[in-house]
Amino acid sequence: MSRLAVLGAGLMGPAVAAEAMASAEVAEVGLCDQSPAQLDLAMAALAHRPGAAKLRPTRVDLTDRVAAVALLRRHDVAVDGLPTRSSPLAIHAALGAGTPLVTLSARGIETEGGLAEEAARHPTLIVRGCGLEPGLTEILACRLAERLDRVDELHILCGGVPERPAPPLGYKIVFGGRELPLRETPAQTVEAGRVVSTPRYSGVEPVTFSAIGELEAWHEGFAVSLLDAPALRGLRAGTQKTIRWPGYAAKVTLLRELGLLGETPVAVDGASVVPKRFLDALLYPRVRLEPGEHDLALLRVDVIGVRGGQAWRVRAEMVDRWTDGFTAMARTTGFTASVVARLIAQGEIRARGLQRPEAVVSGALVDRVLVELASHGLHVAIEEAPGATSRAGAPPATPGSPVSRD
Repeated sequence: MSRLAVLGAGLMGPAVAAEAMASAEVAEVGLCDQSPAQLDLAMAALAHRPGAAKLRPTRVDLTDRVAAVALLRRHDVAVDGLPTRSSPLAIHAALGAGTPLVTLSARGIETEGGLAEEAARHPTLIVRGCGLEPGLTEILACRLAERLDRVDELHILCGGVPERPAPPLGYKIVFGGRELPLRETPAQTVEAGRVVSTPRYSGVEPVTFSAIGELEAWHEGFAVSLLDAPALRGLRAGTQKTIRWPGYAAKVTLLRELGLLGETPVAVDGASVVPKRFLDALLYPRVRLEPGEHDLALLRVDVIGVRGGQAWRVRAEMVDRWTDGFTAMARTTGFTASVVARLIAQGEIRARGLQRPEAVVSGALVDRVLVELASHGLHVAIEEAPGATSRAGAPPATPGSPVSRD
């Protein structure tokens, strides 16, 4: 029986806690937040769910490292459900406590000099970016790739959207916090066996999901860490795109071209203003998820290559909806993180140091995760078929040739 700490009681944390406390393998769930009011809201929302007696609300300020380390030492594993900017504090505390940590975001650690290197050298396991995307998408990509003799292409589509799009962006913040998930930096793709940069929000293509309709997807950035997976080292074409309702990419591209996604302060009437923070503050009242509004989480992973000398494609797909008080994004993200954290606490994942989820959740463990998610109504459908054609026009791969990262 394990003890699991959840850092953050906002949109994601309660979903993590709900999955963990419902497990017979978990004895205690510490739900932690700096805000007493936020803790009260989360505890009230979880009060009538299975395993609620296991909940232990704890107020903690992660800037108080002594208190944070002492808290994590009382737990076998922790999940960081905090905003990206606060993740370095959680990682510092986990390293100090020697408590394994699963984070939802893969970003944030680079903002504090030397922390990534320290975490990589430390024996404490830190699994970065283990939610829906990043996380489940990369785990599935590697598992599907193992079904083929040779993988030529990998294409990942993922996103969270409101059920009903509305101005100004046809989007609502479904991951928590007050910041729009927008960046001006280029995205990466794999083209003809090379990692190349491409403008973010480019490569717009229509995407259709049955019972949902037509959406769009655009370049968000290929996870280069995937190229370390043995089954993907000869990849010729690779993309990771974000799904939104049609028209989103064009609007966001305009914001980028106007400089409103920039992080460099500009002077306005004698005041220093960061354009992106101004944009977040301006738009948040219009893009927050209001009571009664629901969301969708969508995922599709296509692996194209060769099996038994024949062209072959394998696809994984999932569509989830707001259910029983949790957003689809909270369910798909938080439940995935909780299941992986439980596997760590049970000793089924024994890796050390700074790791990506696809490196520690592989083989039969992937199937375990999918079974656990299915028990919560999160069903990943996997289909395969011969005769797949290239989506990117990539030339045939040379077996065993590595991807160039120059």
